Amino acid sequence: MAILELKKVQKTFGSGRTKVEAMKETDFEAEKGELIAVIGPSGSGKSTFLTLAGGLQTPTEGEVRLNGTALTDVKEKHRATLRLKEVGFVLQASNLVPYLNVGQQMQLLDKVKKGNMQKEEAEELYQSLGIDHLIRNFPKDLSGGEKQRVAIAKALYTNPSIILADEPTASLDSDRAFEVMHMLKKITKERQTATIVVTHDTRLIDDCDKVYQMTDGTMELQESAHHTL
Repeated sequence: MAILELKKVQKTFGSGRTKVEAMKETDFEAEKGELIAVIGPSGSGKSTFLTLAGGLQTPTEGEVRLNGTALTDVKEKHRATLRLKEVGFVLQASNLVPYLNVGQQMQLLDKVKKGNMQKEEAEELYQSLGIDHLIRNFPKDLSGGEKQRVAIAKALYTNPSIILADEPTASLDSDRAFEVMHMLKKITKERQTATIVVTHDTRLIDDCDKVYQMTDGTMELQESAHHTL
């Protein structure tokens, strides 16, 4: 069973002359162990797709299913619980709590959700992201790239069944960007999550199993990348 399914999903804003089709009718599936890239210019509908996939907004038409549960059929409170349990978000704004240091950001997640990473796993994650020396630092003490890496750690820390990443490498230099993509691939395969990365950066798609191009609200499968390891 697919972790994420979109069936005939559309999203429109406004009506009449001001009506905007942010996402035209779309079918989409993400399976366990798949790393999927969605590429396209600004305004093409990538962020709309991501917020629909994560249950942050509901479609105008169609159905979004997460591990078999139709997000469109449940109340917002239940949707929020599902998001917390199943979805790891890496958003462009790093969503860090300003008055908590990096370690406390993770402890906060332990208060609201069970089944997170064990201490050893978390330490390995921090090392692989190069943030193990920043655990006592507050967000104001971090560079843009460091904040982004902490945000990625937060998303992965909860052991989600799906990771949704919006330009996760935007504030990172090339070497660190490739490292992050390799790490996302490794975690996707090892933990059998599904990971969807929305990006402008076509250099990052070599690690992906599938690549979708988004143009004016329409999503098209570009290629299946089969790489020899």
